[in-house]
Amino acid sequence: MLERFRWTVVAAFALMLGPAALAADTKAKAPASEQPHRLVIQVDQNDPAVMNLALNNATNIIEYYRGKGEDVDIDLVTYGPGLYMLRADTSPVQARLKQLKDYAFPSTIQFSACNVTRVGMEKKEGHPVNMVSEAVIVPSGVVHLMELQEKGWSYLRP
Repeated sequence: MLERFRWTVVAAFALMLGPAALAADTKAKAPASEQPHRLVIQVDQNDPAVMNLALNNATNIIEYYRGKGEDVDIDLVTYGPGLYMLRADTSPVQARLKQLKDYAFPSTIQFSACNVTRVGMEKKEGHPVNMVSEAVIVPSGVVHLMELQEKGWSYLRP
């Protein structure tokens, strides 16, 4: 009789834990729509067509997920000749940067500027190189790209 009681307690305990374990497993394997949408876009060319294409891609992605009622995080990373995109004195897309930054909400877009490239440009040109106000300076554009991809961000090079 005692043995049967023990099995009844074990079975009841298993039934109690079963739904909790199932719920925890469901959270771990959330559907794609519940996973964060994160995209890193690389710009490494001083070409207005490439810069505009990158901004068009970002806009289209924001609009797509907005239409689904979902947010997206985008990081547009510039380095090498692509840094001209975020330079206050040379950016051919300066007005679009501010417009897109404002338009993105509640999604987010960050414009990352490579400090290694900036410092190199300053040495070569002999004066400080200022970035547009929307830019965030990262220590290294290439390392920033790599680290975001290691964290599961999708990658796009227009």
